[in-house]
Amino acid sequence: MSDEIKNHTMKNTISYFQFLSVKKSTYLFLLLLLTACESDKKVRVLPIIGNYDVEYSTVDGKEVTDTIYPKIPEFSYLNQDSVMISSKSMKGKVWIADFFFTSCPTICPKMTSQMKRLSFLTKDLEKYVQFLSFSINPTKDQPSVLRKYIKLHGITAKNWYFFTGDEEQTHDLGVNYFNVFANKDIASEGGYAHSPAFVLVDTEGYVRGVYVGTETKQVDLLHKDLRKLLKYEYKYEINE
Repeated sequence: MSDEIKNHTMKNTISYFQFLSVKKSTYLFLLLLLTACESDKKVRVLPIIGNYDVEYSTVDGKEVTDTIYPKIPEFSYLNQDSVMISSKSMKGKVWIADFFFTSCPTICPKMTSQMKRLSFLTKDLEKYVQFLSFSINPTKDQPSVLRKYIKLHGITAKNWYFFTGDEEQTHDLGVNYFNVFANKDIASEGGYAHSPAFVLVDTEGYVRGVYVGTETKQVDLLHKDLRKLLKYEYKYEINE
């Protein structure tokens, strides 16, 4: 074989391996890009609760649908210490909320007892979780009354706000966003009717679970779901 043929063959061989190297690098780049895109998609371990809307749009000539879930709107309330607390100030925490009133003679004491138990079970999650109890009878439930209620029930959790504010806004917030029934009802004991729900809200303001707050098994499920949410969606290093 002549030197010219050898050189030509060697050049072709080098070019081929260079092509393979480029092709391999391109493949790896595309694979990494695809992996990055996939990792950007949030893995949801719990469903989003509530009535949703479907929006249609056209992208590159194709019809695309997007599901729009309801979010808890911004709000501000006085807490038990007469401090105005905004939802913005609690951003970044997972909320566990209920709706009650201090003179409730039926389900509220059971709900408060279960929420208190849950606050003990989640003591290690205190920096990630905020408990919220909205009074549906704010005319009576002023901050001083809320403080007496807290003392009566032996509540010591530092991450638990009891809120009082505009009654109509509170009822609207409960019914239309937290998926909790709450309203005046003269036929009900205490003059108000509300569901015994505990509501799990993620850091983005989406409702992720609604549980019966008077039932131990349901509250235990909430506890389990809370830890699942924090560990697998938010990647916090916690015990499940």
